Amino acid sequence: MGDDSEWMKLPIDQKCEHKLWKARLNGYEEALKLFQKIDDEKSPEWSKYLGLIKKFVTDSNAVAQLKGLEAALAYVENAHVAGKTTGEVASGVVNKVFNQPKARAKELGEDICLMYIEIEKGEAIQEELLKGLDNKNPKIIVACIETLRKALSEFGSKIISLKPIIKVLPKLFESREKAVRDEAKLLAVEIYRWIRDALRPPLQNINSVQLKELEEEWIKVSSAAPKQTRFLRSQQELKAKFEQQQGLGGDADGGDDDEEEAVPQVDAYELLEAVEILSKLPKDFYEKIEAKKWQERKEALEAVELLVKNPKLESGDYADLVKALKKVVGKDTNVMLVALAAKCLAGLATGLRKKFGQYAGHVVPTILEKFKEKKPQVVQALQEAIDAIFLTTTLQNISEDILAVMDNKNPTIKQQTSLFIARSFRHCTPSTLPKSLLKPFCAALLKHINDSAPEVRDAGFEALGTALKVAGEKAVNPFLADVDKLKLDRIKECAEKVELVYGKKAGGAAEKKEGKPITGKTTALPGPAGDKETKDAATKPGPLKKASAAKAGVPPKKGKPATAAGTGGAGPKGKKGPETKEIFESELSIEVCEEKAAAVLPASCIQQLDSGNWKERLACMEEFQKAVELMERSEMPCQALVRMLAKKPGWKETNFQVMQMKLHIVALIAQKGNFSKTSAQVVLDGLVDKVGDVKCGTNAKEAMTAIAEACQLPWTAEQVVAMAFSQKNPKNQSETLNWLSNAIKEFGFSGLNVKAFISNVKTALAATNPAVRTSAITLLGVMYLYVGPSLRMFFEDEKPALLSQIDAEFEKMQGQTAPAPTRGISRHSVGGGDDGEEEEQEEVGNDVVDLLPRTDIGDKITAELVSKIGDKNWKIRKEGLDEVTSIINEAKFIQPNIGELPAALKGRLNDSNKILVQQTLSILQQLATAMGPNIKQYVKNLGIPVITVLGDSKNNVRAAALATVNAWAEQTGMKEWLEGEDLSEELKKENPFLRQELLGWLAEKLPALRSVPSDLLLCVPHLYSCLEDRNGDVRKKAQDALPFFMMHLGFEKMAKATGKLKPTSKDQVLAMLEKAKANMPAKPAPPAKASSRVVGGAAPAKFQPASAFADDLGSNTMESKPDLKKAKAGGLSSKTKVQGKKVLSKPSLKEDDDKSGPIFIIVPNGKEQRMREEKALKVLKWNFTTPRDEYIEQLKTQMSTCVAKWLQDEMFHADFQHHNKALSVMIEHLESEKDGVISCLDLILKWVTLRFFDTNTSVLMKALEYLKLLFNLLSQEEYHLTENEASSFIPYLILKVGEPKDVIRKDVRAILNRMCLIYPASKMFPFIMEGTKSKNSKQRAECLEELGCLVESYGMNVCQPTPGKALKEMATHIGDRDNAVRNAALNTIVTVYNVHGDQVFKLIGNLSEKDMSMLEERIKRSAKRPSSAPVRQAEEKPQRTQNMSANASMMRKGQAEDMSSKLKIMYRTYRIQNRNMGSHAETTHTVPREFQLDLDEIENDNGTVRCEMPALVQHKLDDIFEPVLIPEPKIRAVSPHFDDMHSNTASTINFVISQVASGDINTSIQALTQIDEVLKQEDKAEAMSGHIDQFLIATFMQLRLIYNTHMADEKLDKDEIVRLYSCIIGSMITLFQIESLAREASTGVLKDLMHGLITLMLDSRVEDLEEGEQVIRSVNLLVVKVLEKSDQTNILSALLVLLQDSLLATASSPKFSELVMKCLWRMVRLLPETINSINLDRILLDIHIFMKVFPKEKLKQCKSEFPIRTLKTLLHTLCKLKGPKILDHLTMIDNKNESELEAHLCRLMKHAMEQTGKADKDTEKGASRIEEKASKAKVNDILAEIFKKIGSKENTKEGLAELYEYKKKYSDADIEPFLKNSSQFFQSYVERGLRLIETEREGKGRITTSTGISPQMEGTCVPASTHTVSSSIGNTNGEEVGPSVYLERLKILRQRCGLDNAKQEDRPPLTSLLSKPTLPTVASSTDMLHSKLSQLRESREQYQHLDLDSNQTHSSGIGTTLASPSSAAANIDDLKKRLERIKSSRK
Repeated sequence: MGDDSEWMKLPIDQKCEHKLWKARLNGYEEALKLFQKIDDEKSPEWSKYLGLIKKFVTDSNAVAQLKGLEAALAYVENAHVAGKTTGEVASGVVNKVFNQPKARAKELGEDICLMYIEIEKGEAIQEELLKGLDNKNPKIIVACIETLRKALSEFGSKIISLKPIIKVLPKLFESREKAVRDEAKLLAVEIYRWIRDALRPPLQNINSVQLKELEEEWIKVSSAAPKQTRFLRSQQELKAKFEQQQGLGGDADGGDDDEEEAVPQVDAYELLEAVEILSKLPKDFYEKIEAKKWQERKEALEAVELLVKNPKLESGDYADLVKALKKVVGKDTNVMLVALAAKCLAGLATGLRKKFGQYAGHVVPTILEKFKEKKPQVVQALQEAIDAIFLTTTLQNISEDILAVMDNKNPTIKQQTSLFIARSFRHCTPSTLPKSLLKPFCAALLKHINDSAPEVRDAGFEALGTALKVAGEKAVNPFLADVDKLKLDRIKECAEKVELVYGKKAGGAAEKKEGKPITGKTTALPGPAGDKETKDAATKPGPLKKASAAKAGVPPKKGKPATAAGTGGAGPKGKKGPETKEIFESELSIEVCEEKAAAVLPASCIQQLDSGNWKERLACMEEFQKAVELMERSEMPCQALVRMLAKKPGWKETNFQVMQMKLHIVALIAQKGNFSKTSAQVVLDGLVDKVGDVKCGTNAKEAMTAIAEACQLPWTAEQVVAMAFSQKNPKNQSETLNWLSNAIKEFGFSGLNVKAFISNVKTALAATNPAVRTSAITLLGVMYLYVGPSLRMFFEDEKPALLSQIDAEFEKMQGQTAPAPTRGISRHSVGGGDDGEEEEQEEVGNDVVDLLPRTDIGDKITAELVSKIGDKNWKIRKEGLDEVTSIINEAKFIQPNIGELPAALKGRLNDSNKILVQQTLSILQQLATAMGPNIKQYVKNLGIPVITVLGDSKNNVRAAALATVNAWAEQTGMKEWLEGEDLSEELKKENPFLRQELLGWLAEKLPALRSVPSDLLLCVPHLYSCLEDRNGDVRKKAQDALPFFMMHLGFEKMAKATGKLKPTSKDQVLAMLEKAKANMPAKPAPPAKASSRVVGGAAPAKFQPASAFADDLGSNTMESKPDLKKAKAGGLSSKTKVQGKKVLSKPSLKEDDDKSGPIFIIVPNGKEQRMREEKALKVLKWNFTTPRDEYIEQLKTQMSTCVAKWLQDEMFHADFQHHNKALSVMIEHLESEKDGVISCLDLILKWVTLRFFDTNTSVLMKALEYLKLLFNLLSQEEYHLTENEASSFIPYLILKVGEPKDVIRKDVRAILNRMCLIYPASKMFPFIMEGTKSKNSKQRAECLEELGCLVESYGMNVCQPTPGKALKEMATHIGDRDNAVRNAALNTIVTVYNVHGDQVFKLIGNLSEKDMSMLEERIKRSAKRPSSAPVRQAEEKPQRTQNMSANASMMRKGQAEDMSSKLKIMYRTYRIQNRNMGSHAETTHTVPREFQLDLDEIENDNGTVRCEMPALVQHKLDDIFEPVLIPEPKIRAVSPHFDDMHSNTASTINFVISQVASGDINTSIQALTQIDEVLKQEDKAEAMSGHIDQFLIATFMQLRLIYNTHMADEKLDKDEIVRLYSCIIGSMITLFQIESLAREASTGVLKDLMHGLITLMLDSRVEDLEEGEQVIRSVNLLVVKVLEKSDQTNILSALLVLLQDSLLATASSPKFSELVMKCLWRMVRLLPETINSINLDRILLDIHIFMKVFPKEKLKQCKSEFPIRTLKTLLHTLCKLKGPKILDHLTMIDNKNESELEAHLCRLMKHAMEQTGKADKDTEKGASRIEEKASKAKVNDILAEIFKKIGSKENTKEGLAELYEYKKKYSDADIEPFLKNSSQFFQSYVERGLRLIETEREGKGRITTSTGISPQMEGTCVPASTHTVSSSIGNTNGEEVGPSVYLERLKILRQRCGLDNAKQEDRPPLTSLLSKPTLPTVASSTDMLHSKLSQLRESREQYQHLDLDSNQTHSSGIGTTLASPSSAAANIDDLKKRLERIKSSRK
């Protein structure tokens, strides 16, 4: 059980991956519980398991797998992210679960697949299952089929796409495995359930036995429509409905319709493969079909007949074939051939379907006319043909042709046409059979039912009956107004018999739509007026007055029906019945009227009616009025009452008071009773007579209005106007017209008979009385509001003076919108469908156009003219075209019959002469205007060719074509253009002009459409190829059009269509779709219901808010739109709709008041919270190629709390103008709301990145302007961008650096420059480097230039991850194919060269010869000498820091010469990684780069480490070092027996330390534990001596690794990181408790260590860890230990440098500097105890440098005053502790005037003196002090001179001698300061020199060479220290190395050689050496071993972990140099033995 306990402790996800099956089983069980427990589907917990789910289902152990499957099922069901795993899990299920013997496993596998389908991943699952069908294992195939079957049965055919399944079915039936065949059968039965007979054709070729079996099974399938029983997540409301029904016990009626709709009808046609037949036609087909012999013609036709039997044909150009067949049908004398040709046409139409539509127009007239044939077989063939053809087109398209044939004299043709119409109507639905179509058809059919031939009558009845059934009575009745009752009954009888193709549902739907109360339907008597009444009754607000209740009491009487003036409305059906009865009220005789009146009126009233006394009449009227007011509607005999009023004196009443009352009563009766047109006719004449009366006119108008409300305005108006103009009284005429103007405004315009008015208005305009003319013009103005500009056409032949008046009136009306109707019942009360509304609206527009007198120009289009147009000579062609132009101009308005003109013009569209093409286009434009909507029928054969012209290369031709297409579309609407494949075929052509123009046109037209034909989907694949077109404009247009396609087709369909794309394209397109989804506009709303219908589609009432909103936003662009719109109402409707829609989308009128407050609301810790959420993956990380919806939504949500609502609406508006407005507002508020801006900065930057993806330049420019201001503000505020802000903004900004426009690129570069002030250049570098990988060459070039600028400004420190890598990357671009990129790369590298010198060539690595020569050439040309350091740094930083450039020791010229130039091995050091600070290379580089210990490199390098040796003087060392090269350094785990593993501890320690920095956490922890062990044992701790720096370097490298890599790695368990942290901190605390070891840490290392620890303390991610606080507490403790225990000089120096760097570096947070200062304060507190152990000179030098970089003014500018206070406190404390002596410690400063240090110290001293009251003494003391100082200065000069000599090669001996003399003379002279700052190497050299002189002088004789300094060794050694000395003495030149650089190297050497390890402080000073002569230690000459040799050895040892005894190695080295050959040989043998030993141990 021991094993169990191990894995039991692991977390669940690790158990699930464990190698033990039991562990996995347990893991799956727990995972299952966990998955069922997590409530939040978006919980981050789910993400942990994303990669594991596949392993759950494919587990190799069957028991575990079962449990895994259960867990996987729970995961898929509950996890939001489960969709991402679909593909891999499904393939795992198919391949590893379906083949399992256990049924349960298979069941679970199936459940998982079905669950994926439920979470919307049906397509992916289906794909995997279909792949599974190709598997060799029959078990898998069977399971896949079964799963598909279950999925289909549960989800239905809407979700499971059947086409691919049906495709593989036949193959499954052929399988050898019975199980597969059986399962396939079950699947086929299931499919049959859903699609019925559509399944037969695809399976017709399977084995006949199987087919028979299937047929038997199919018969058993229940006929009930199948229903979906399981629902997708997105169908939850359907599910609820379904469950509710189940609960009610089976199907409730309510759900039926929905359910039926849910099952799409699958068409067998869709499941078939198309066949190409054109190429298979007989070669001589076209000759044979024209042959004289009928047999040959027959052969040709039979060949075609055979080919067209294929059920689905490939689309192609069938024009010639159709033409040939049409000719046979029309002209052939052999009736058998006619029938055969008709069959062929039927076959073509069936096979091509919609694709045949374009030929339908040519063929239909011919077939219809051929119906004159009597032979039944011919008639039948023709019927089949025309029926098949009808299905390929729409009734609308062929209506003209059919109507033309209806008047034919031949009864058979009439009969067959009517029958054809009847059959066609059956295929229609109410929406495809609008009133505009019904009207002409009904008119024609009414003639047929009155025909003399009975068969024609019957056919007519059948057609009308079908129409009635399809469109519903409401739609058809108006057209049947004049039909007598018998015929009407006959029509209804036919209607009942009709079986509709789409089932009763079509009619039912129509009825439902029209209004719910379907009560008195049966009694409904058709009658036009009834309809009208209801319609107006339907538009009246308030209570239903007249036309609502039925009056049953009135018996139907005959009367003359009123003329049908208008179209029906959408009145409720139920009321129609009774009302229509009343409408037929016939005139009652006067007796009947009196009877009826007497029943309701007082007797006195009736008697006094015709009294001679006006007062009696008046009293009578008053009684009459009272009676009427009290009467119930149902009891009021309207006709009787009005006849009583009309009774003598009637309307000739002379007393105006009586007359007024009378008129008022008429109005009352009309309002209160069921007022019929019969009653109206009784009174109207009288009313019109009185309308001009001064006193009674108003009452007359009121009465007329009331009647208009009762009987509908169209009828009333027509009557009134006719009556007015039949009189002579001009006053009545003008007032009638005025009343009409007003009434139109009140009632709206629908249904008015424009034609009748126009003739009356023309009469009025010709009147002599000016008042009549004025009224007429006013009426025209009102009509203009509704009809639009087309109204003017009717008056063009008026006199100019009149015309100008009319124009002026129209002009006045232009800006106005038609008022919403106030009378007539409001349509909202009716459940009327939108469709009716829309049609009606169209109809008014078309009505006006229909009224225009049209000329038939058919006879003018002669054959001669057509041949002229097609002539070879272009001049003649032009003449022909000119003639056509003049014909059209003369005719103005023409009929659609234009003979052969279309074909002729089509030919001219591709004329080689472009002038003729343009002329043709202008003719077509004229044609559209002249023919009006009838041009529709020519869209396919003339309109589409115009679109082809959009691909012309000439701009003006394209413009003309576009104008033509627009002119046509204006007349035809868009439906005709979008139907069929023509448009998609055009888009398919790869012509960039055609594509961009066509897409631009679609983008303009689509938004205005409310619905589009499904054929639009055919354009999508071509749209996708346009998105990736080579031409940028095409891509842009395609992107612009994308949202509008999506608006009609929906995201799902569009995404599905990407399935056929290549994977790379698919990803790109999907990303664009996501973006488009965000910008997708809503579909245009249906026209406002209440408003009267507007002609030409410009809905009036809609635009008032629009204009108001426009003014409100001050958005000038919108203001002019509404006016403009009225001007062109008809034409511009589609465009303006879009405009209106956009504007309307959010009228924020009321919010205007709220714009006063702040725009950014500061939410405390809001930004931090957001960052935490992003880190914890609670929200999406801002990282995308194009922004998807969810990113935009997320940003919206995040902004909602901290951005003002109105601004947010602007920011996320669909229209770019609003974005500009938002940016303007943000710019205004920038200064005033600094804090707000900073608190929302992350969100603002994210929003701006979204704007980068917009295509609108103005927004982009505005955004960049804002960014410039923003970054200026941030740098003033000294804000530092957080990592989160940077990473979610900079990459997107860099994308824009590649913009084609120069201004934008400039702006972006300027912004990048400003960003360096608020975000460290070194961190910017990797982002820009990433930008150089772009595909956009401009971007690559700009990024490279930017990198050059960064290096020039900030030096090599910025290069990340290392200068070498960065330069190599840059150098690759020298070979770029783009010239600008090559130049940029060369310039950048030249810049680096100018900063750096020849070093560059090493860093670049290998370049091709061509690239290298280009680079060298460019460097020569630049001819700029490398300066030693970046200019900016040189100004800012003192000498010592000039070497700060990260690779200081490498870059040094002196050194570079020593190195072999071939050295290729460049190791990274931690120093370069330290990019958070400008690093400070003091003691880091203990050895030249080539030989450095680089832990990262060792770890990552498993190849041989090759070191090439520098050639050493005179010695051949090759053979010694030969055997040392071990080829494969393998890192092996360190043995726990740390000490006794090897004799040599040092190399083991080196190896363990190297593992501390390992990338593998466990390795690192192990190494740290071992070191900790060693440190804890006192006796062994000493072994670490000499390795402290190395260990600390490794440790903080590990810290950095955690910070940069591990913490960011989501896969890593955070507990691991905590463990690692505690190990690191633990072992460091142990180390810093051992004072002797702690003091070994050098300044540079301490600086980096402190940097690492402080960064760790500030890392917010650590706080988020469970034990984060504990970690941070331990770090605090560690920092205190470091400050107390390490060498005080080193730590103080390190902190000063760290503070300086942190203040310089833009990246480090103010918090960082603050913590550094806190450490300094602690040091200041410790100073009283530590002052004596501190090297003050060095500290003061550091302070001097600090003050030089930060003069007092600069420090004062800092945000906080802490830095300056810290510095002052430190100096003050030093002064207090040291007193005036402090001024003696400035020896290391060369030029004291460079900083204010000395002045400051003097001030402090002076101040201290004044404080004490002993002024006199002080003066004396001061004087003596000054004297002392003067003498000191002299002494200093002498010593400086001596040290100079020692440092020079020639005078070194002399210098030593002088120093010896000087020391003797002044025994108390202090030479310590001069030595302190020099390297240890130099110090020991001086010490030994003095000792030697001392021993010589004492006469002790010479010491053997082995311990002395051999003259030759001196030569090798001294030069190494010359620089050092000179630098310490003060003539430093920028290129030299600071002394301390060699310090470390020496220390290591000394330890290697076993020399004294005493610290610098512990070593007796030189003075004591001189006074007490001591014997030098034995092997002292080993010190003088050439440093290169030792470094080489060290590097070998460290890289290859050779465990050699260092002393032996040394001595072997010396042996060859100095000792006898024999000893050398012995040593080599020894080496060989050791090597053997190592090798064997390795094995």
